[in-house]
Amino acid sequence: MLEVRRAAVLGHPIAHSLSPTLHRAAYAALGLPWHYDAIDVDAGGLEAFLANLGPEWAGISLTMPLKVEAVPHMDFMEPMAKIVGAINTVLIQRFADQRHLVGANTDVHGMVAALREGGVEHAVTGVIIGGGATATSALAALGQLGVTAPVVAVRDRSRAGALMRASTKMGVTARFAALDDAAALVATADVVVSTIPADAGASVGEKLGEASGTLLDVVYAPLVTPLGLAWEAAGGNRVGGERMLLHQAAEQVRLMTGRKAPIKDMDVALRAVLNS
Repeated sequence: MLEVRRAAVLGHPIAHSLSPTLHRAAYAALGLPWHYDAIDVDAGGLEAFLANLGPEWAGISLTMPLKVEAVPHMDFMEPMAKIVGAINTVLIQRFADQRHLVGANTDVHGMVAALREGGVEHAVTGVIIGGGATATSALAALGQLGVTAPVVAVRDRSRAGALMRASTKMGVTARFAALDDAAALVATADVVVSTIPADAGASVGEKLGEASGTLLDVVYAPLVTPLGLAWEAAGGNRVGGERMLLHQAAEQVRLMTGRKAPIKDMDVALRAVLNS
């Protein structure tokens, strides 16, 4: 008989998360009697949650505001997570009756896979809109696609210290610019990754004159953001944030279960929810 295991996504707010839909679909397709829940954990509450995990736990997905907070609580960090300085996946492993927490980052994988799905195999120029933890993952993703000198448009450069340090670790030369200048910067870029909320992205879209590259907007609620609509109207290629969500979740399933993720089944479940 297969062992019943537990996994969950933690964050605040969390009710909107589509991670349960994706993971549950994967477990059903794989024939695993696993449970996956969405649990509200706000900033400062992660340490206590991790301390009380029982032996039935296999893994945890993390969303904001916990991606950076989790780092010091890990026993081990996978290389990409260490470079980025943010994790969205915790693998709970036991050896000789001792529990070990392994931090991983599947956001980078999700971004690269989504952009490749959208036709981007290689890029030279790239722009990242926003300066938070997700922007750091975007920096790594663009680096994997060939962008060695990305431009990062941020509202407050003084708060982009983590992004600057990550850029140095990755060996890329990031140039920082004002968010107000984003519309002009993105017009001729091969790839653009927007990590800012839909309403903030709308202000960029309002100033957009033309677009020739591919935009990945990590926001998936609404499914097509004002920036995404403006981008397509300006002639650019758009990749929705739900594609990144799908691919990063598939990598989480692989890491947690040790099996190849049934991405087609996960995609069907995701589309059913988004189109309902």
